[in-house]
Amino acid sequence: MDAQTWPVGFRCLLLLALVGSARSEGVQTCEEVRKLFQWRLLGAVRGLPDSPRAGPDLQVCISKKPTCCTRKMEERYQIASRQDMQQLLQTSSSTLKFLISRNAAAFQETLETLIKQAENYTSILFCNTYRNMALEAAASVQEFFTDVGLYLFGADVNPEEFINRFFDSLFPLVYNHLINPGVTDSSLEYSECIRMARRDVSPFGNIPKIVMGQMGRSLLPSRTFLQALNLGIEVINTTDYLHFSKECSRAFLKMQYCSHCQGLTLSKPCMGYCLNVMRGCLAHMAELNPHWHGYIRSLEELSDAMHGTYDIEHVLLNFHLLVSDAVIQAHFNGQKLLEQVNKICGRPVRTPTQSPRCSFEQSKEKHGMKTTTRSSEETLANRRKEFINSLRLYRSFYGGLADQLCANELAATDGLPCWNGEDIVKSYSLRVVGNGIKAQSGNPEVKVKGSDPVINQIIDKLKHVIQLLQGRSPKPDKWELLQLGSGGGMVEQVSGDCDDEDGCGGSGSGEVKRTLKITDWMPDDMNFSDVKQIHHTDSGSTLDTTGAGCAAATESMTFTLIGVVMLLPGIW
Repeated sequence: MDAQTWPVGFRCLLLLALVGSARSEGVQTCEEVRKLFQWRLLGAVRGLPDSPRAGPDLQVCISKKPTCCTRKMEERYQIASRQDMQQLLQTSSSTLKFLISRNAAAFQETLETLIKQAENYTSILFCNTYRNMALEAAASVQEFFTDVGLYLFGADVNPEEFINRFFDSLFPLVYNHLINPGVTDSSLEYSECIRMARRDVSPFGNIPKIVMGQMGRSLLPSRTFLQALNLGIEVINTTDYLHFSKECSRAFLKMQYCSHCQGLTLSKPCMGYCLNVMRGCLAHMAELNPHWHGYIRSLEELSDAMHGTYDIEHVLLNFHLLVSDAVIQAHFNGQKLLEQVNKICGRPVRTPTQSPRCSFEQSKEKHGMKTTTRSSEETLANRRKEFINSLRLYRSFYGGLADQLCANELAATDGLPCWNGEDIVKSYSLRVVGNGIKAQSGNPEVKVKGSDPVINQIIDKLKHVIQLLQGRSPKPDKWELLQLGSGGGMVEQVSGDCDDEDGCGGSGSGEVKRTLKITDWMPDDMNFSDVKQIHHTDSGSTLDTTGAGCAAATESMTFTLIGVVMLLPGIW
């Protein structure tokens, strides 16, 4: 060191020595403590000391040195420390909470849009191909998709019942307009007889069973997925406002504010000290970690399994094709069905009437019929995958929360002087314990006793939803559905492999892909009278719908039913 730098270095060492001496012997004034206390507590408080003095009445910030704190200040610090702890928890979980709540809302909104789009497709089918029965079918179509929405969003409705109800109501319309067209029955009792006869005569073949299989495989996983997201939000909300023990509150107060009593308002806790306090305070919360990890893993497994006949987007947007198949099948077997109905319900007294026809323009205005397309990257499945990829980063959120808070918010950087609960030191010298309740037996800063009933309740809920999520993940051999009953219990239903009757494939031919292939699908100026024929490549047959109430086409358009890919605009 040269002659010029020596005086400067000496003065710096002397200043540090004087600061260290002041800290060891106690501060001379409480002015900074008073200012910070009044600012933190939003207002002046009477009785704040001007200079350090003995504090024999203190309960937590006990020190042999003179102190700037009074018992009243300590009580206010205690309140502030609880608020700080809650604020820390809310801040640390805010990104995770936003991720889940935003996607839960978007997922629900997407489902609502899918339901409306599927309803529009079904209404368009009737207006286009079976327009004589379209207005009469509108109520049944609307009721069906209303029930679909109620079920998806948690209402206690039975899919099998509303699917059967839809096909029961469809049969009288098909019978009156296609099987025995040209006249309309004037007797409501006779239509009710036809409706009741539907399950005996099976006019739609196995189509209702196919619908039940596909709806069962797709609606329930989506319903469960949405319920699981809402539970995730509930877990975070609960832990954000968790009540801490008296031992934890005292330890956090000592770590955060007792240094102020000695005038050390800018000091931060040592890392090891902070870890002991926070791992002790959050020991019960750390017990959530394996169950939270399992919850995210189960969400991921269910999401990965929701494809094909398990994909609600695919199933809902193909529903109108199955309805068309059902009507066609009943029409083909019209003579046989006519004889069966006459045998069951008799021959009614019938009066010729003019059936009201569906106006496409009116229907379009009423139902908002407008079809749009989107790329494969914008599908519901891909949005769900993006969400799971983001959520996977939080699998160990509760296990590493204490460490995260100390590293990011509370503790001093390693190597700097820090507060150990009693004084400023170079480093924390006591043993640092691990996370979780079992590791706290040797914690020198916080005594952890018993269990937290609120945390235990959350753990039970997570275990329950994990069982539901795993039960709704399709398995190679079977698919178990844990259906919630009206009393809140669970009734186990087991569905076997996807078979031919479920609409998954032909005998020995693997999966049959069904795609609705339409050239220039539904431009805004399209006239629905342009539709003339429906060709079913599945059966190789063709139905001329002109006799079913559709006007003769001036230009032909072919609907090739190989399968459907109609995607909604992304709203995520």
